[in-house]
Amino acid sequence: MTRPAWLAQLWTLAPVLAALLLTSLLLVAFGASPAEAFSAMWQGAFGSQDRLLTTVAFWIPLLLSALGLLVSFRAGLWNIGIEGQFILGAIGASWVALSLQLPAPLQISLEVLAAMAAGALWAALAGLLKRWGVHEIFGGLALNNLAVILTNFMISGPWQPPEGGSFRGTAPFHADALLPLVGSTRFSLVALALAGLAFGLVLLALRNSRWGLRLKALGRNPRSARLLGVSSRRETLLAMAFCGALAGLGGALRVLSWFDSLRQSISGGIGYLALMVVILAAFRLFWTPLVAFFFASVLSGSIVLQLRTQLHSSLGDILTGVMVLLVLLFGNREVLQTWWSEVRSARRTPGRQS
Repeated sequence: MTRPAWLAQLWTLAPVLAALLLTSLLLVAFGASPAEAFSAMWQGAFGSQDRLLTTVAFWIPLLLSALGLLVSFRAGLWNIGIEGQFILGAIGASWVALSLQLPAPLQISLEVLAAMAAGALWAALAGLLKRWGVHEIFGGLALNNLAVILTNFMISGPWQPPEGGSFRGTAPFHADALLPLVGSTRFSLVALALAGLAFGLVLLALRNSRWGLRLKALGRNPRSARLLGVSSRRETLLAMAFCGALAGLGGALRVLSWFDSLRQSISGGIGYLALMVVILAAFRLFWTPLVAFFFASVLSGSIVLQLRTQLHSSLGDILTGVMVLLVLLFGNREVLQTWWSEVRSARRTPGRQS
């Protein structure tokens, strides 16, 4: 029997509602008001025009990373190394910013290209490791750690500020190397335009191209794809490089709009967060921007939550983490069917011994 359409939509929203309920119960257990907490988060994300634009500014690099992951997931690849690819993008953009001083349009263009190239090469390295027998999850995690180490080395070594080595950051970039911002916010129309172009490119790649069909075949059944002439090695490298390029672009926008220099922990965990976004969006393209914006809103609002209610800003991380876990549970029909069968069986035989 087919489920009604309204029931299917309600089932999609069930993890979100359940996560809100569990978070509210957690707040009550600690003596806090759920209404006050969620109101503070709302004000932190949308309470003014500047706060809204700051939320959008955080959303853009998160969206770019999530869009890249859609491509690698389509090919059946768990690109956990996207965090390192994001960081390498920031390093690539910083290299151009610190090495050259050109007119702003040319300067920013070169920074963006360098960031995308760095992210793509770092992702392709994970693809090469997979060819040599190292799973992309383990290779990606190792490359993530190497990216962090490389960042710290560049900050405290070759790119240290004139006053001496410091783990805080490099010397500030010159004005023409930074993205033009709106008012006193970290939002840039250039960054938004690049995110829109990236979305259109991913849409064309996955929906209206032969390459998208090859990636889908590879992700669904690698053996059958090889029989159909799809090169798993080539498509793996291309999918990883494409994802890395978009993550690198996100890293460039992060370092050129949120900061004025390369900093420690430049990614802020955006790469890992993008993995949760894609999972919560159920790998659907048009849901991804909405889910990414929801995550950006929750995390932006969590900062004001801590200031107004004295609750730690990690409440936002708890909310999003619980939501992803519930999506995985609600989306696993086999687990739910087994659970429901056990419940029905227990009702029929209440005296059964376990």
